[in-house]
Amino acid sequence: MAEALLRWMAGETFEVYSAGTEPTAVHPLTIRVLEEMGIPTEGLRSKGVDAFLGQAFDFVITVCDQAKERCPVFPGGEQIHWSFPDPSAVQGSEEEQLEFFRRVRDMIAQRLRLWLSVTLREQRRGPVP
Repeated sequence: MAEALLRWMAGETFEVYSAGTEPTAVHPLTIRVLEEMGIPTEGLRSKGVDAFLGQAFDFVITVCDQAKERCPVFPGGEQIHWSFPDPSAVQGSEEEQLEFFRRVRDMIAQRLRLWLSVTLREQRRGPVP
């Protein structure tokens, strides 16, 4: 979800990659809540962090506590952690689950907007002497 949101929000500003410590299929409700916002979902797939070992990144953002604990260190990147609940773990009716997916989507989007505004402002300023 975070990958699709950041790609959509940042456009060509960043190369965006996403991976999980225990990748599974993309949850159908993830697809649904992203499409509700008009975010393209074609080609979204879960990938494991092992696929990116040895690569350097400017930023590595983990979005759940389990990922923070199990995510390998990637060279050169600023490590950022945001703790969001896992919407796929929520029990209840489909409508209750859908509402929880929407809440998590909106929380991630809000955090990404803030992060993007700060990060882009800092990049425009350049390095601090």
